[in-house]
Amino acid sequence: MPRVSRKQAELNREIIVEAATHLFRERGLHGISLSDVMAAAGLTHGGFYGHFASKEALATEACQQAFKQANLGWQDKIHRSEDLPAARQAVMAPYLSATHRDNPGDGCPISAFSPDMCREPADTALQHAFIAGVEQSLEIFAQLEGGDRQSMLAKYAMMIGAITLARATRGTELSDEFLDAARNTLLPVDSPAPAAA
Repeated sequence: MPRVSRKQAELNREIIVEAATHLFRERGLHGISLSDVMAAAGLTHGGFYGHFASKEALATEACQQAFKQANLGWQDKIHRSEDLPAARQAVMAPYLSATHRDNPGDGCPISAFSPDMCREPADTALQHAFIAGVEQSLEIFAQLEGGDRQSMLAKYAMMIGAITLARATRGTELSDEFLDAARNTLLPVDSPAPAAA
């Protein structure tokens, strides 16, 4: 077999990370195998260790990538908004939507990774990546809430808790109730219907 060029190897690595980023958010850190990731990337299982030392190393990089995507998305919505109420609407309404609930593979890394992170040993590279991502997310979210950190943290936790519970109860009326209750609490009652995330 011909040797893969450095450029192709770098591209293959990016494809693997992107596939893992989607799959880990969709099915959890322990819900997929390396074979699943490589198949989703369109590559053979045998090539994995040419790119990563372990599944944990891939999970760490996928976690960082998921946060980068999510945080850039929020920041972009804030920058494109005319004012603070519009920015809140742009970030929170899609987050608290049925579309976001039903598509975890492309959604919030916090709600996707949190169940696994609750069981992750302390002081691992993955835990550090997750905490760094949460802290960056909080910095962006704080732009929506002004100077009261306690209130900001409570709203952030409500938003993430609502999507997490909505996913855990999907297919029931309760799932929609969690989203509606959070949306009605965090956004004005006359807010327009949520757009896709």
